[in-house]
Amino acid sequence: MTRRIYFLALLILTLSVFACSNSKPTQEKEKKESLQERWSVEKAQQWGEKQPWLRGANFNPSTAINQLETWQAESFDPETIDKELGWAEDIGLNCMRVYLHHLAWKVDKDGFKKRMSKYLEIADSHSVKTIFVFFDDCWNATYQAGKQPDPKPGVHNSGWVRDPGTLLDEKPELMTSLETYVKDVLTNFKDDERIVMWDLYNEPGNNKLGNKSMPLLKNVFEWAWEVRPSQPLSVGVWNHGLSDLNKFQLENSDIITYHNYEGPEKHQAAIDSLKQLGRPMVCTEYMARRNNSLFTNIMPILARENVGAINWGLVDGKSNTKYAWDEPISDGSEPELWFHEIFRKDGTPYKQEEVDLIKSLTQGK
Repeated sequence: MTRRIYFLALLILTLSVFACSNSKPTQEKEKKESLQERWSVEKAQQWGEKQPWLRGANFNPSTAINQLETWQAESFDPETIDKELGWAEDIGLNCMRVYLHHLAWKVDKDGFKKRMSKYLEIADSHSVKTIFVFFDDCWNATYQAGKQPDPKPGVHNSGWVRDPGTLLDEKPELMTSLETYVKDVLTNFKDDERIVMWDLYNEPGNNKLGNKSMPLLKNVFEWAWEVRPSQPLSVGVWNHGLSDLNKFQLENSDIITYHNYEGPEKHQAAIDSLKQLGRPMVCTEYMARRNNSLFTNIMPILARENVGAINWGLVDGKSNTKYAWDEPISDGSEPELWFHEIFRKDGTPYKQEEVDLIKSLTQGK
């Protein structure tokens, strides 16, 4: 999903995390312990021991161009969700990462939560757990409720929208509404066993926002701690250049999540570095065929290391993520090599050998 390739700076970043953590004043440490904000390493490990190997995809139904089209009442599509999660179940996937959007909640708070419940009911019927994502700094900065735009032919994620995007700059008071949104959703689902974890913020600092994303990043952790759901909280690291954001994310996440769209050597190096933190790990984005991040060379590593494996994309659809980030095909014709996705719209695999591999890795797990 990101335009920038993530590669963690090995132990340098890890050591800086420990150094920063150990330098905090005693008073602040005591405050954190008394509030029971971040899980201890022991609690995180206990959670990890109870989980199966998590493997799945970033999912929005093929009939939705973005998060709003997924969740608005007029376009919510349980039939397609049921069908496509059935295909996921058939090849052994057991976890989907699904984006929310505060505007869909704002327009219809009760209906939004009912649709979340319906989604969870469908996913659970296919033995699929869910990772919900709150905020996002990727792609289009502005958005509106109602009918969403049609896809631009051959353009990757042409209709995907940020949350909250530039609206937070125009209306700083929106922060109060975002707090209500996060707490409302978390309170409603804080003990729902169908939700395996909460991803509080996707790729903070993307689109050259950098540390401008820090206030919302800090706030969403604070809001989530006030509710303190039974599921773990995390924000994935994705760009080694965002050192301040990376430190904060790694210091405050219950479990470690990350994105990596590179080949096996660099991906393994990232795993080796992050393992030093001693917490369960989930790769919440990988698999971009053009970049040599493949099911065939990355998923076996994740299985061996017991790192959750959540690739980008399940079914080819309105998001157009079979096209590469920066290589549009203006006539909308089939790319020579799909960038993301596992299935075509009719449920047949893009590459049968990939599906065979996935089945072999997930069988019995």
